[in-house]
Amino acid sequence: MTSTFRTLTVPLDGKSSPGGLPSFLVRDDVLCWTRREAGLVGFGELARFTAAGPERFLEADIWWRHLVIEADITDSVGVPGTGPVAFGSFAFSKVSAHRSRLIVPEIVVGVRDGRAWLTQLTFDDGDLTEAGALAALERWLDVPAGDAPEAGAPAEAGADVGHSVPQASAATLQTGSLSEADWMDAVESGVAEIRTGKLQKLVLARDIVATVPDGVNAAAVLRELAVRYRECWTYGVDGLVGATPEMLIQVEGRTAQARVLAGTLDRRDAAGESGLPMDYAERVLAGSEKQRHEHEIAIQSLTTQLAPFSEAMNAHSEPFILELPNVWHLASDVKAELADIEGHVPTCLALINALHPTAAVCGTPTLVAGALIRKLEHLDRGPYAGPVGWLDAAGNGEWGIALRGAVIESPDTVRLYAGCGIVEGSHPEAELAETWAKFRPMLESLGIKS
Repeated sequence: MTSTFRTLTVPLDGKSSPGGLPSFLVRDDVLCWTRREAGLVGFGELARFTAAGPERFLEADIWWRHLVIEADITDSVGVPGTGPVAFGSFAFSKVSAHRSRLIVPEIVVGVRDGRAWLTQLTFDDGDLTEAGALAALERWLDVPAGDAPEAGAPAEAGADVGHSVPQASAATLQTGSLSEADWMDAVESGVAEIRTGKLQKLVLARDIVATVPDGVNAAAVLRELAVRYRECWTYGVDGLVGATPEMLIQVEGRTAQARVLAGTLDRRDAAGESGLPMDYAERVLAGSEKQRHEHEIAIQSLTTQLAPFSEAMNAHSEPFILELPNVWHLASDVKAELADIEGHVPTCLALINALHPTAAVCGTPTLVAGALIRKLEHLDRGPYAGPVGWLDAAGNGEWGIALRGAVIESPDTVRLYAGCGIVEGSHPEAELAETWAKFRPMLESLGIKS
């Protein structure tokens, strides 16, 4: 490219969108990363990078740094997520045929700590002005009335918003690569391998395919997830959509944070139990030796890989219960101060290259678990359980693990994924039931009763 990469970031009047970022989710091709009405939404595509193989993260990092190193950046807001921004989605496996990608949008709307902004990105030589950026945003928001969300703010947290998605009564579900029985056999085989001592933990995933004759409305799916799962990070990148509860790495300046989940309990299991639901979750989830063992493996995996990049690190001594509409999780937050290595703080993509895949989505030891996954799943996970998120030119970024999600494969078909951590005490029937609990957010957002 001979033209200079230029960006203009200006404050945006938040009063014009009282619903926060979900009110901007009006197009099926929107790029999205939101949590609690904050985050980033992108429109259009200015540039794209794709890669596959074991060097995909480092190749993307080099491409991004070359793109922004001489960028002409005008930024009157100056917070993480302003200036040049790219959204990204990466394949789970280094041997996957799926192309990992970074996408640079033409327009970005951001909200953080009550502040809103607008960024226009271009390679054109014309003047960038606030009026021009606002006009460009209006053009992207100019969608047919039937496709736009209803006016007003999203429903309050915890409200039943299922009625906002049409019930897809004619929708059908099919098993994906493995039948339920075959997948349970795979779990049994995984447990047998663990008992030999070759590995401690294995994460096995399965897929199902939903056919929606009326068509898949990606924007409606994202709005539903953003409102219903406010404690998760709702993501949308190139047909990959979902709401993940797990943060692989968040980088702000020299501070890195992660949220690790391992250990799951379906909230429906509490039906008919006496006492408070959270007391039930504490007793059954936090009191389970199997669940705590699985969680400890995940924490050790992350902290061991992050340690070489850190000057200091701390994690919760005891996991906490993360309450979501469909499940409870054992969760721990990890925080690290990044070290200055040879004059540079590691970029978020360099950290991802070291951290991925964690035990939470692969198993441990990683190489043994990865090989067993390929043998037992009969499935290319594609972007499922891979990193998804965004990064800016200053080195800041937020990258979740693409869980509780799906890939829109055609105008009327969606492939959903869910996985479970398998340890020596795992039972195939219980793990199968857990996958259905994890499918539930996407099924509900598609209007399919589960």
